[in-house]
Amino acid sequence: MADQHNIFISHYGKDDEHLQSLKDRLKTNGFNVRNFSVDSTNHKDGRKPSDAVVERLLRMRISWSSTFICLIGPKTHTREWVNDEIKWAHEQGKKIIGIYTHGNKDTATLPDAFKEIEANAIGWNSIAKLGDIISGENFPYENADGSTAMPIYPVSRIKC
Repeated sequence: MADQHNIFISHYGKDDEHLQSLKDRLKTNGFNVRNFSVDSTNHKDGRKPSDAVVERLLRMRISWSSTFICLIGPKTHTREWVNDEIKWAHEQGKKIIGIYTHGNKDTATLPDAFKEIEANAIGWNSIAKLGDIISGENFPYENADGSTAMPIYPVSRIKC
């Protein structure tokens, strides 16, 4: 059995179908991931918690994850929680990668926090690259068109 990797997938709530598809695609491709993000599978009783409870839950779940994935769709950049989640993941030193929802690579706007930390994003069909990133085997630098880009800052990896 492959090593299990903890991930957090930040997303716009109405992109939940893409989130479920992404989780299924990772599993189908043999990547053993444990998702700590909050999605439709976490809402059992229909109650909406306070913002303070949501913030505490999100921070805690991000801290449990080794990789932070931002699912980037047409309206992701408009969501306040997404920007907060990106900032918290960056503060905690998580691997941060964006993946565009299917068909939105050329049209989706990146969230402000994602642009501020100069994180990289990959296309929807780059599931093997995403698996390599999660497992720590590769961290590609790409332009929006999929061509290779040089890292903006030096990267050093330390295995703990």
